[in-house]
Amino acid sequence: MSNHALQSKKILITGADGFIGSHLVETLVSLGADVRAFVYYNSWNSIGWLSDVNPDIQSVVQIFPGDIRDSGRVQQAVCDNDFVFHLSSLIGIPYSYHAPRSYVETNVLGALNVLEACRASKKLERLIHTSTSEVYGSAQQVPISENHPLVGQSPYSASKIAADQLAESFHRSFNLPVVIARPFNTFGPRQTARAVIPTIASQLLSKCSVLKLGARTPTRDFNYVQDTVDAMIALACCPQAEGKVVNIGSGREWSIEQTAEMLMSICDYHPNISCDEERLRPEQSEVNRLLADNRLILELTGWEPKITFEDGLRNTVEWIYRNLRHFNVNQYML
Repeated sequence: MSNHALQSKKILITGADGFIGSHLVETLVSLGADVRAFVYYNSWNSIGWLSDVNPDIQSVVQIFPGDIRDSGRVQQAVCDNDFVFHLSSLIGIPYSYHAPRSYVETNVLGALNVLEACRASKKLERLIHTSTSEVYGSAQQVPISENHPLVGQSPYSASKIAADQLAESFHRSFNLPVVIARPFNTFGPRQTARAVIPTIASQLLSKCSVLKLGARTPTRDFNYVQDTVDAMIALACCPQAEGKVVNIGSGREWSIEQTAEMLMSICDYHPNISCDEERLRPEQSEVNRLLADNRLILELTGWEPKITFEDGLRNTVEWIYRNLRHFNVNQYML
């Protein structure tokens, strides 16, 4: 099955109003898919980052408001779709220290709702369940393969481990056609200041007197959002990926300090750097190194990242510059 096989397929995306989800909506519509966008219901009818999407794309997307914690609403959303991409999740690691129950209810029970709805579906061809590299904790060996131990170093990562294990169990127990896509650190336009790259870039573009960072030495395998989206679609179109956990990563790593230096060069602004203790994770919770072993996805799909880290940073900086109103650089966002 190749990407064009998604043309005219009915596809549900949970978390479609989010960072990666909105880019996935755009790409699937461009492939000719019939997209239903599950967005978080709110009384002011906000559709999140889908409002940033080209109006021509918005006009052909079915907006489906709901709450991933509501099993009945999830069943309604899933029932007549051929493919489901499950991205809906609480993702801010710092906030998970303050509200762990919220992460269990959204990430674990929400995933269970999607899995049960998919199991009940008569049409489902494939479920793409979105994991995260945070489930590995600090690297015990590098690069990190899919067989690396799972270590819950934050309530967020623990909730994602639980969701992943549920997805695996539904494949083994009920033969559910699920692929667990495990992206490493995705960045790009529409990412909020809860992530490190937009936090740094927005401070620089605002001409901060001092650049406030947390830990500078941890390394991350950063991937541009379009590459992550393309990888998820490639996995959806790969029968051999069914039942597998598959890393999505570049196989390269950059420290937070290196990333800040690259952003300072792109922004042509070089303030002093200070350590803001509020931005530090608890000592035993910090993930010090993430570097993907991406051989499996290459073997299964032939996918490789196309956007270089520097080009992705430039694209991100340009978008943040145009949307600086969304960033409050004077306040640390959990």
